Amino acid sequence: MGLLKGNFSFMRFRVEGQLPQAFFNFVNSRITANSFRETNKSTEEKRLGWVSVTDVLDADFVSANYALGDYLIFSLRIDRKIIPPKLLKIKILEEERQFLAESGKERINKQTAEGIRDKVKLELLSRLDPVPSFYDVCWALRQNTVYFSSLSDKVADDFVDLFKKTFSLSLIRLLPQDNQQLSSKLAEGAVKKEEAALIGREFMTWLWFKSEERSGRISLSPNDEVELNFLKRIVLEAGEGEYSQGVVCHGIHAELKEGKEAIRQGKKVKEAGIKLLHNQNEWEFTLKADNFYFQSLKLPPSDRQESAEDPSGKMLERIYLIENAAQAIDQLFNLFLKIRFSSQWDEKEVKSLARWLR
Repeated sequence: MGLLKGNFSFMRFRVEGQLPQAFFNFVNSRITANSFRETNKSTEEKRLGWVSVTDVLDADFVSANYALGDYLIFSLRIDRKIIPPKLLKIKILEEERQFLAESGKERINKQTAEGIRDKVKLELLSRLDPVPSFYDVCWALRQNTVYFSSLSDKVADDFVDLFKKTFSLSLIRLLPQDNQQLSSKLAEGAVKKEEAALIGREFMTWLWFKSEERSGRISLSPNDEVELNFLKRIVLEAGEGEYSQGVVCHGIHAELKEGKEAIRQGKKVKEAGIKLLHNQNEWEFTLKADNFYFQSLKLPPSDRQESAEDPSGKMLERIYLIENAAQAIDQLFNLFLKIRFSSQWDEKEVKSLARWLR
């Protein structure tokens, strides 16, 4: 699982609401009250609750504490029962024929047909074994941020609902258009709403340009810089929904010419593979422009080994590296917005972009 080992895909949330006094006592009572509970012969299509990150069978958090320094670490377990549509259809047909034979009727009215369907569905659900899924949660208390290891909007909605039910706190997704700098420009009328919705794509297109300027080195401040390179796969798109038109570029040379031509035609980068170097650490991941979701974040290698004296050290190091990758992208985005809404954009940056495209 992502927080323990391997690559980590995640979206981020801001926590809204006041943390109660005696917070950890409150959390302890609420998280166990909403932990995952199995039931036999259940007809529920979906059941969810919290479990331990280190032991998915531990819903009482007996063998592992969810509190880790300034972080709360746990997992969301969702069990789903999925009836194959063809199986449901066959079982309904069998039940309908049996009903007609026993009743002597020639037709089944709508109300009876719905009753038969519900009965068959409940019988199938009671016999099916659920399929479990697990999603890691890292709640950074000091930063007021939650990292959630899914990129599915449907799963995220379930997570947000259970989080609010558990802790009486709301979660707001961290999206590029909600950046404070951008919100100020929207309030001033300097940016239109439809432009703000696509600001992540404009940022990613600018990042591609920056990745080929100064060998990918970008100054965040006079004493701090990152190195950023685009990798493997770049997706460009213009328009939205059914009117969207996209181009996917693979490779490094000829294919990227096609990508630059797509930019000249009005398309912008929607997602891309990125290699990021900062403070002697190196990450690889795919960044999605519309929502800043991180897909398959590969962390820098670690020499730290788990030990009986410090069982949490390795996980804390992984969390630190995950946070640093996200913060570096946030810093780059803030830098982009600062340039984008300054005189430097028209005086220098637009001209440099035009030369790059040529």
